[in-house]
Amino acid sequence: MNKNIRISLAIFIIALLALLSGQFEDEVERKVIKKELFAVKTIESFASLYQPLIKLKSTTISETRVDVKAKTSGEVVKIGSRQGDYVIKDSVLCSLGIVELNRTEVKAPFSGYLETIVKPGNFLERGQVCATIIQLDPITFVAEVPESDINKVSEGQEVILNLITGESILGNLSFVSKSASNLTRTFKVESEIKNKKGIIRDGITSEMIIKTSKIYAHKISPSILMLNDKGMLGIKVIENEDTVKFITIDILEDSEDGIWVTGLPDKIQLIIQGQGFVENNQKVLVSSS
Repeated sequence: MNKNIRISLAIFIIALLALLSGQFEDEVERKVIKKELFAVKTIESFASLYQPLIKLKSTTISETRVDVKAKTSGEVVKIGSRQGDYVIKDSVLCSLGIVELNRTEVKAPFSGYLETIVKPGNFLERGQVCATIIQLDPITFVAEVPESDINKVSEGQEVILNLITGESILGNLSFVSKSASNLTRTFKVESEIKNKKGIIRDGITSEMIIKTSKIYAHKISPSILMLNDKGMLGIKVIENEDTVKFITIDILEDSEDGIWVTGLPDKIQLIIQGQGFVENNQKVLVSSS
């Protein structure tokens, strides 16, 4: 073997050894770094359509309540109906024994239910109440929405009305106030319901569940929720190059099998183990479940 070939071969071997040595050192360095990284476990989470519900306490209010008054003075000699009866418009409620014969009858101004009516033999002065009549068809369910939720509420949205008496009724929001109460900082909402048979009474307590617009949200376990240094609620995810990222969230609803949250990208790599031991922007060793 001539001298030039031996020299070329020696240079090649030296270069190869140097290359292999560098690769070995890089591999050792990577293993050392990898060994130093904290290990976390993650899952992929995908957003799905979810319809948030707003649950409120509501009360029924009759459409109209009127005190029917006498237009003159006189003794009540006869009543046309009894308390609790349904009366039709212009039916006689109280008949008075007086001189002004053209004003001897006090009539119902509209059809409805008698809440109160005077007894025969009572004397009514002009302007005193003969009877109180209420109209129950339609009946209105009234509730108050917190100002934090008012942007999610609009007229026409579907509602479920669960009465304390056990009945459940479907309806829609017929009114959403534009002005908040000065005392409670809440907004009045109403749902008007047909009540031809008067089954739904005035003043009944109920639960109003408003079905708000569907949005994309993630369902996660409450066990992975964290607080950052500023006391903000959120979760930790993995972003580019296995880096931890803290993201704040808004809770929509706490259900039996998890909580629905917003404020996240549609697809995330969610840390489900080890999140309490890593910091924001920290590189970690990731294992997926």
